[in-house]
Amino acid sequence: MHLVIANKLYSSWSMRPWLAMRAVGLDFTETVIPLRMPDTAERIRQYSPSGKVPVLIDGDVKVWESLAIISYLSDVHPECRFWPEGKVARAHAKSIAMEMHGGFQALRQSCPMNLGKRFQAPAMSDDLKANVARVEEIWRETRGKFAAGGAYLFGEFTAADAMYAPVATRLAAYSIPVAADTRAYIDAIYAHPAFVAWRTAALVEPWTVAAYEEGHVVIEDFRSAKT
Repeated sequence: MHLVIANKLYSSWSMRPWLAMRAVGLDFTETVIPLRMPDTAERIRQYSPSGKVPVLIDGDVKVWESLAIISYLSDVHPECRFWPEGKVARAHAKSIAMEMHGGFQALRQSCPMNLGKRFQAPAMSDDLKANVARVEEIWRETRGKFAAGGAYLFGEFTAADAMYAPVATRLAAYSIPVAADTRAYIDAIYAHPAFVAWRTAALVEPWTVAAYEEGHVVIEDFRSAKT
């Protein structure tokens, strides 16, 4: 299998299937196409009919969109536990994953994913506050019902955690105040081996997209510590 992604530093949608695949131990190759380059669109079009990444190529099959990739892999690799066991837990996991896929626009727009830096908190509009509150509600409710003492949303790491991992990075990177249980979940995401591998690779990428930092005040630069 071949997964085509964008910069690990910035691409939240690329991160999601990559983490899900890595967490269950699937073997795959990857191609990273950096964003905002003169040939970016042309290179992506070689792989993706939508002109966007990520896209998974599995023989004659092409799957694009993060959640579609995870769904496909769950179908063709039932031995891999992408979703939690039990119909109630699976239904909940897929519902919150879809909510993530289609929502939280204020959080996405105000806080672009950037694994390389920590920023001062942005101005908290009502929409942004509502997004953060809903994320915390989802995490708290899900863990309360299904985690059974485990560190992740359903105890063990699942596709639902992969879908929300970029949100964890946004809350951390933009110094957004959160409750103690939210912070504990963010710390668990940052400690997961798949996330550690992704972030380690991200911090040594040679590309910088200045637009992802415009209007934000940098507190800490993790990439400079790597040089």
